[in-house]
Amino acid sequence: MPTLLSAQTTGAAPDPRTWPPRDGAPWTAMQAAIEAPTGDEAQAHDAAARGWLRTNLDAGESLARVFAQAPSYALARHMQRLVAEIEATYADVDALRPVLFAMPLVLVAALDADTAPVVLAGVLPDLAALAARLRDARTFGGCETFALAPSLVLPQAIDLDALPALLARTVLAHADGNASFGAIVDLPPAPIRVDTRDERVHLRFIVGAVLAPPNVDPLASAGFAKAGIDIARALSDALRAPGVSLLALPRPPQRLALAVAAGRAAQREVSAQLFVSNAVRALRSSYGEPTAIISAHRAPDAPGGGELRLSLSSPFAPRAAQGLRCPIHPTESVGDVVTALEVLLGDCQVGDVRVLAGIHPNVDTATGHPLFFKNLGDDASLH
Repeated sequence: MPTLLSAQTTGAAPDPRTWPPRDGAPWTAMQAAIEAPTGDEAQAHDAAARGWLRTNLDAGESLARVFAQAPSYALARHMQRLVAEIEATYADVDALRPVLFAMPLVLVAALDADTAPVVLAGVLPDLAALAARLRDARTFGGCETFALAPSLVLPQAIDLDALPALLARTVLAHADGNASFGAIVDLPPAPIRVDTRDERVHLRFIVGAVLAPPNVDPLASAGFAKAGIDIARALSDALRAPGVSLLALPRPPQRLALAVAAGRAAQREVSAQLFVSNAVRALRSSYGEPTAIISAHRAPDAPGGGELRLSLSSPFAPRAAQGLRCPIHPTESVGDVVTALEVLLGDCQVGDVRVLAGIHPNVDTATGHPLFFKNLGDDASLH
């Protein structure tokens, strides 16, 4: 069980992550682009950084190692944007060419009562029905020729480690007259094990390739939002298995580099929604209005070595307090995540929200358990 200590101070949560020093290409060029006084200068520095990244991609090198050395979230976010631009122009933009995309899919799954563990195969049984809905929604604008992979894949199947090989497939398909562009997205599925009656949040991606005419960006359309509910319902029905309750929450298709980040943020968002709604309901039904406390912690097993934690508690029931670990992904600021948590808590009408100043330890040294904070009736100021 986590250890929860009394909250005594409030303030702005600092960044608990550890960032490497800025050293060499491509970070120097990216920083210069961010600091450039004019748009022309920024574009020149971006072109240099983009060229360095493209050279490494063409050589089959993974950019994951480079990304892991980002010296700040701003530079990590900048690199993500440049990689997405490279994806957009990797094949010949002046000709009909295949464009890769991924649709983040957050799955909330739980076993029904008295059901043995179930393994969902991670395969879409009816691609034609999903493709028809995407086409009807004009998800890719006027581009209606696309291929979907039947497999639901993990982030690492499309992340920076996998990107060189996937982009190389688009070039081969393009050289083949795009006749075999469906093979670009031939990826192995990632099954999902459902083994508890408690709702768990899983992240998968639906990967595809769309044929786009010259100088057309098929991922610039906003048509997905109009059909999102129908697509979510169809995916939930298609993936559900006997003895399992399942909710599928798709996000719009994006370029691979952007889709991975969007998917991880969506997974955290849904996890936080489940945690807050369940914890608030339990505390209110028995003890009254809860206090929410957000704190920053060093955590060696978290991205970048640090994370935020959210606890919900009441001074009338210290043992009923509950806590959630919230990762901060490399392209996010601490403020991004704190604001998202505060909006969620506001939507749930939690009025007492406190953000602790300072960076706190990972564990309570007395117990060895993860360290959270709770309201013990102190007079900490509200945030």
